[in-house]
Amino acid sequence: FSPGLLVVAGSFAAFRLLNRGLERLVPPPPSARRNRWKWRNIWTSLAHSVLSGGGALAGFYLHPEMSKDLVGTHPPGAHSLVAVSVGYFLEDFVDMLCNQKLHQSWELLFHHSVVIICFGIAVLLHQYVGFALVALLVEINSIFLHLRQILLMANLVHTTCYRLNSLVNLGTYVVFRMATLAWMTRWLFLNRQNVPPATYAVGTVGMAIMTPMNIVLFYRLLRSDFFK
Repeated sequence: FSPGLLVVAGSFAAFRLLNRGLERLVPPPPSARRNRWKWRNIWTSLAHSVLSGGGALAGFYLHPEMSKDLVGTHPPGAHSLVAVSVGYFLEDFVDMLCNQKLHQSWELLFHHSVVIICFGIAVLLHQYVGFALVALLVEINSIFLHLRQILLMANLVHTTCYRLNSLVNLGTYVVFRMATLAWMTRWLFLNRQNVPPATYAVGTVGMAIMTPMNIVLFYRLLRSDFFK
């Protein structure tokens, strides 16, 4: 029994409690009251993105040796951060499954399933934690993706704040999402001899799924925010 599973369970419970209490902490504006669960869901996701994205950056800054060995080298805090993220993705999976129709959420449910499997392997084996932490750098862009959704739900699309967020969102999308996924794909290809076949297959399938999904999302963002 891995102690990491306790962190996963604790994280699931903590994000569930946060989700339940967020409506009091951040009351939805009139324009968002018809979809209260979505308002809570986005704020919960924003909290995870700030925690995990900031934690991943801090991890590589404080422990630069981890970038040289993404398989076996990692501080205890990095393992805990990945386990916390597994708990969050499980909570978000359950939240969407209970509150949203399948045809509206299948893409995210599929995405979460891939992440839970890949991160779960890192948590259970205590290996590839550094690689999982690289993946969490994507969450830096997710901060601005979630802020964009919050501004849309608050009916603030025609504000300077929304325009500024759109620009930062696009820039961080390229740097922290597309470039990070490309680097991860390259790392897997270059290190295929050092990764067990089963793990390599899971990683390759994960990258093959994530890359086109993120290209499609990038096109949707461009079309919505810049090519209207």
